[in-house]
Amino acid sequence: MKLDRLPFFAAVVETGSFTRAADRLGVTKAVVSAHVARLEEELGTALLVRTTRRVTATAEGLLLHEKCQVILQEASEAEEALLHAADRPTGLLRITAPLDFGQSVLVPLVAEFRRRYPDCRVELDLTDAVVDLQSGRWDLSVRLGWLVDSSLKSRRVGRFGQALVAAPAFLDDFGPIETPADLKGLPFVANSALHDPGSWDFEDGSGQVERVRFDTVVSMSTTAAVLAGALQGMGCAVLPDFLLESPLRDGQLQPLLSGWSLRDGGIHIVYPPTRYRQPKVTAFAEMLIRAQTRTT
Repeated sequence: MKLDRLPFFAAVVETGSFTRAADRLGVTKAVVSAHVARLEEELGTALLVRTTRRVTATAEGLLLHEKCQVILQEASEAEEALLHAADRPTGLLRITAPLDFGQSVLVPLVAEFRRRYPDCRVELDLTDAVVDLQSGRWDLSVRLGWLVDSSLKSRRVGRFGQALVAAPAFLDDFGPIETPADLKGLPFVANSALHDPGSWDFEDGSGQVERVRFDTVVSMSTTAAVLAGALQGMGCAVLPDFLLESPLRDGQLQPLLSGWSLRDGGIHIVYPPTRYRQPKVTAFAEMLIRAQTRTT
């Protein structure tokens, strides 16, 4: 017996008519009649008595109708439960993001996400390497800077500033630095995760842009390591503003070239190439968007 025939049979019993059953289900009378006939054939018994005025159930039909009401009700409740579950973030959310941004921004956001959605678990992989989202390993990625052309779906959700900084002892050794020309030959701590870590464009208040090619003495593979190197006086370094608040406030680092600025970087959410975006992914993305809106 195919269970998908039961709604047709139940509609006939409850309306007393193949025509009215067809109207209720939004199909033709022929479809209803065919399903009921096949159901009787599969069960090997007559379920309905057809007269010119009304269709009534046989004893076997009444018994089947009583049982199928329970089946159909439970199926309806199961469908409703699944629809509600589909709207609620559940399951494992897998995120990849740069180490520095992940530690300073995403870890607190993950804590808030878990408080709001306790049915979700989170796997947060922090790496400055660009991972392959097409592998299916991750639900979303947070990437900083400037995205290259990609088949992946992305959305810019915020920005971060950048600054050239150095430790006070470094400045004592190399004297005042007021123009990009003064940077020539200065030791530089570079972030090797960037495409061209030793080359930076500085812009003054009038819009004049000067490109500086630094003398890289140390390369680090993470931004957190570059920060540590700058704090140790290894050289000057370009660092994002979300890592500089405390070192600048405490005097551990000082900004260079106060009259010149570096281009802002973008904060992007990048999605794998899937059509359906699960509620857990949408919920976390919306939280990150709101968090960045508050800080910009």
